[in-house]
Amino acid sequence: MTAQEVMQISPIVPVIALDSVDDALPLAEALLEGGISIMEITLRTEAGLGSIEAISKAMPQMHVGAGTVLNESDFKKAVDHGAEFVFSPGISEELMQTSKELDVALIPGVATASEVMLAKNHGFEHCKLFPATLAGGVEALKAFSGPFASMRFCPTGGVNLKNLNDFLSLDNVLCVGGSWIIPKQAIKEKNFQEITRLCKEALQSIKA
Repeated sequence: MTAQEVMQISPIVPVIALDSVDDALPLAEALLEGGISIMEITLRTEAGLGSIEAISKAMPQMHVGAGTVLNESDFKKAVDHGAEFVFSPGISEELMQTSKELDVALIPGVATASEVMLAKNHGFEHCKLFPATLAGGVEALKAFSGPFASMRFCPTGGVNLKNLNDFLSLDNVLCVGGSWIIPKQAIKEKNFQEITRLCKEALQSIKA
């Protein structure tokens, strides 16, 4: 799967930090029921790799990838556990090289024009703007569209129901990353119906 294909699966990519592998499959089911068939499971927690593996083995209809991938070791572990793609909060030669070696899509994080140039010059034209709202949000993306017309972005960090359409209305935005549709409290209380409801609410709020 290419980075472009990853970013076209859903207009919203849930960014998820799980504390228990036991929650992985019920959460994946809740997202699918809500109309979202992609998950970015971050490696911020001990349960990250195990959760990716559990979903990739049991639910082929769910596209699962790894987030918070910081180096070659993280990247390889994620792929070994079944990650179909990788998101990173930043960009480095090491990550880009590993992506090419393993032939696994990397969506690197960028926040400045120099980082966008670095990505583009290495053939990575699909990036995550992170942290989106702190890095200039909608105005930054509008500014990038001039010199970097071919680049496409997934803004992540500070995206929510209120500003969702501001980002998705831009030509250079294919999707947004967000954690508001998977509240930690809902996972803690095993309230997966609430997550399904939030997914449906978010998708229905998107303006065509």
